[in-house]
Amino acid sequence: MGVRTAETTELDQLAGIWHDGWQDAHARLLPAELARHRTLESFRHRLQEDLANLRVAGPPGQPLGFCIVKDDELYQLYVAAGARGSGVAAELLADAEERLRALGVRTAWLACAIGNERAARFYEKRGWHRVGNRIIRLPTPDGFFPLEVWRHEKDLGEASRPA
Repeated sequence: MGVRTAETTELDQLAGIWHDGWQDAHARLLPAELARHRTLESFRHRLQEDLANLRVAGPPGQPLGFCIVKDDELYQLYVAAGARGSGVAAELLADAEERLRALGVRTAWLACAIGNERAARFYEKRGWHRVGNRIIRLPTPDGFFPLEVWRHEKDLGEASRPA
């Protein structure tokens, strides 16, 4: 299938994937005060802000999932419900790891909601290691929301150096 650069015209579809995936995986695990900020519009806004770091899987106009990297972090990875188990997430993850290597990152990290066992198993099967709990600051319209998460890290080996 392949992973490609996102198109601006796909932002509404991608926001829907993120919103639905967040509801499936996080709504039951995270505080209601955070959940009230996780609207379809908020996801679209965040995707627009991260467009330069956004990659998608699926044919143009029909995205099946997306991934965002920021600095040394695998920031977001979501797959449409109908595409879960199809290998889309593994393709997106491999692409993200390669992009992180290209940025010169040796040890990448990601935050996983405490209790999101499905996601944790997925990452751990692909060489990511849970290194403990951390407090991260999630953006909301009211400022930053502190949330304790599982932190996973992966040694990406000899990272290439940016030119």
